[in-house]
Amino acid sequence: MPRYRFGEFILSPRRRVLVRNGLEQALIPRYFDLLVYLIERRREAVHRRDIFDRIWTDVVVSDSALSQAIRTIRRVLEDDPREPRFVRTVSRHGYQFVFEDLVEEDDDGEWPVAEATPARHETPAAAPAPFDSLLECVARAPGSAVEEEEQREAAERLHALGTSEALRRLGTRPGHTLARALLRDTRWDAVESGPVPIFGQPAPAATAWALVRLRLRRAARIATARWTGASLGGGLAGLLGGAAGGVILAALPGGAASVAVVPVLAAIGGGCGAAGGAGVGAGLALAESVTRSRRLLALAGGAALGGGVVGTAAQWLGRWTLAALVGVHVETGGSLEGLAIGGAAGLAFAAATSPSGGGLSSPRGRRRLVAAGWTATACGLAALALAMAGRPLVGGTVHLIAQASAGSQATLTALGQLMGEPGFGPVTGALIATGEGALFGLGLALGLTSRTSQRMLMKG
Repeated sequence: MPRYRFGEFILSPRRRVLVRNGLEQALIPRYFDLLVYLIERRREAVHRRDIFDRIWTDVVVSDSALSQAIRTIRRVLEDDPREPRFVRTVSRHGYQFVFEDLVEEDDDGEWPVAEATPARHETPAAAPAPFDSLLECVARAPGSAVEEEEQREAAERLHALGTSEALRRLGTRPGHTLARALLRDTRWDAVESGPVPIFGQPAPAATAWALVRLRLRRAARIATARWTGASLGGGLAGLLGGAAGGVILAALPGGAASVAVVPVLAAIGGGCGAAGGAGVGAGLALAESVTRSRRLLALAGGAALGGGVVGTAAQWLGRWTLAALVGVHVETGGSLEGLAIGGAAGLAFAAATSPSGGGLSSPRGRRRLVAAGWTATACGLAALALAMAGRPLVGGTVHLIAQASAGSQATLTALGQLMGEPGFGPVTGALIATGEGALFGLGLALGLTSRTSQRMLMKG
């Protein structure tokens, strides 16, 4: 594996270190990988899409994440974007490493003596630290996207100068809640950063709210694309499940259902799956957008809340519709079911995926299938528990409505008889509910992790 010399820098991918004149330069792993990638492909301008596919392989992020990474690399290299010495911006395309006198050499030998014990660069004590100007920058409300990026750069520089000293000097000056929120958010992208507590500090509620707004604003388009993908995935799963159930009912010997029940059940399943996917997906997306710590609890809670809201709305809308249009009064579920399945989906998805690092987790290949399998299993088990507690899902509810409606073809009695029960009994209900939950979880997870559709929606 080679290492690279350019100017006063040595970059060693093998040792995962960037050294300048014997001093190690701090970069978070993803930014280090980006610099290596640009150097490896230095003979061409690398498209932004290729960078996302190579560096952010397991997460969907906005274009601002790449801009921030390039800005940080330039700051470490002391590169001027207006007259680039190392990294050039290629308009409407991407970036290129342009240093001409780069030397590529073998990294199997001894590390140069001068750089044997790299140390982190420290600001000399005599050098004046521009805390005041940087704090003034991060404390004012931004008026444009350009100013937002300038604020993030200022916050990263404050971390490099010293997080604790920056917080001490910040105090309760005007705009301190926004500044503290920005320092809290950027600490994930600055290796030199220290802790930025919120609770126990001045105005904790206002700071927390500023942090939520900050992260939501940066992740709004990704979150929208995320829950859209989840809705599509859940809807497709419900449509397939409903259609399969209709085909089985129509094919059962002695059953009362005709082939006309297939599109009806497919439409019901698709609508319920899409609504459930939208609710759970929205809760997941919002939780992952605003939370980087305690991710497991945040995603489980967000998904449960989203599922519960949609379930409650569907429950009351269904009851009112049946009573008003056909005079049928059925105690349909929704709220508890949404909470349980949403919580199970969020818990399993969070456990099966890695922390996002500023975006939304979107694994590929085998890891994507593993995440989908975990989510499907968790949702299936949650649905089984609900069925055993006498809380039917879509199939069981359709059966109850059909029983209450004279002449309906959608009763599942024949299916229960096929299972060896005299009618739609507990075993049949448990099997159908488990299948519904597992299929919904599978479609939800695949929709959540569809990188292609999410990137297209963000570009649109």
